[in-house]
This record gives sequence, C-alpha cells and structure tokens, in this order.
Amino acid sequence: MEVILLERVENLGQMGDVVKVRPGYARNFLLPQKKALRANDNNKKVFEAQKAELEARNLERKKEAEAAASKIDGQSFVLIRQSSETGVLYGSVSSRDIAHTASEAGVHITPSQVRLDKPLKALGVFGVRVKLHPEVDVTINVNIARSEDEAERQARGENVLARAEDKPVEEEASEDAAPEFFDEGAGVAVEENTESDNEENKTDVS
Repeated sequence: MEVILLERVENLGQMGDVVKVRPGYARNFLLPQKKALRANDNNKKVFEAQKAELEARNLERKKEAEAAASKIDGQSFVLIRQSSETGVLYGSVSSRDIAHTASEAGVHITPSQVRLDKPLKALGVFGVRVKLHPEVDVTINVNIARSEDEAERQARGENVLARAEDKPVEEEASEDAAPEFFDEGAGVAVEENTESDNEENKTDVS
C-alpha cells in the first residue's frame, strides 16, 4: 500500500513523501495516528492544500519537544525489581514500565515514545532512547536495582553483583591480615622460665 506521510516517520521518510508500506502497518498505525494518508489523487490534493498548515503545526510541536528535551535528557529513573543472584530479573522491564515510572517522577512520556529493542531483563543502568518528536529524541538512564541502596551504588558505577573472590588482591590481603598481639620476647621468656623451673626441681630432688 502507498501512503503520503503527514510528518517524518523514522526509517520511512519525510513529510510529503509517498512511500510503500505493509497494509497492516498502514491500517493499524500510520492512518489511525494521522501520520499518513492513502496515496490517491484526491488525498494528494488534500495534502498540497494543507501542506503549509501541516508544516507550521510540525514546527510548533518540534519547538515544544525541544523545550521538553532540555529538561529530560540525561535524567535517571530507578525501578526496583527482584532478581536472581546473577542479576537476571524475575520478569522484565518494558516500555510501559519505564513510561509509568517517569510519569510518576513528573516526566510525562508515553510507552510509544520509549524505544526499546527488547525488554530489559537484568540489573544495571541502561541508556534508553525516548522519541519526543519525529525530529527530537533524548536518552534517559534506567537504573534497575533490587533496592534504593543498590540503585545508588550502581549510579556511582559500582558492580552490586561483585563477589568476594572478585575483589582486588590488595583488598583481600588487607582484610585477611590478622593483628599480631604476641610479644616477640614472650617465647624467650617462657624458655627461660622453664629452664629455671628445671633447676629448682633438680635442687628439690637432691
């Protein structure tokens, strides 16, 4: 099916382009979202008549998105989840989860604006792209941890899954070193006392 794009669509084309797409993609997304019109003679005339208005509207939306981007770009959002000892989540974090968490923090984005290639399934800090406008996107940090404390440590760059055997040798040595409380002369003193005791015992026997 051929459609006329009413705005820029990622990996598809710019406003005014006539492109060929799968019928299902057009019917389920492009047409109901008013991102495109069926490419027929009548709609081509409609587009030409509305082109100036569409461009002005797009420019206004772009400016609004750029203003929002300056506040959102680089922000971090914490999601607390349970996981195995190896850091694999019991479940996954989806675009909907991220949008909901961001909205609770006062950053209103929709699941469709969150661009995930696949759900997140492990602990860690992930850069996630958010499409605020066809020509404006930002990156937010999604910090998935088992507790607020772990989230803070991950934000500092710590590996919360590091095992004791993974610690540096110097650190292990300092932790394993036991304080020495014995007196180096103690052994000599014991030996001297033993010898004097033996002399006394000999005197008593005689």
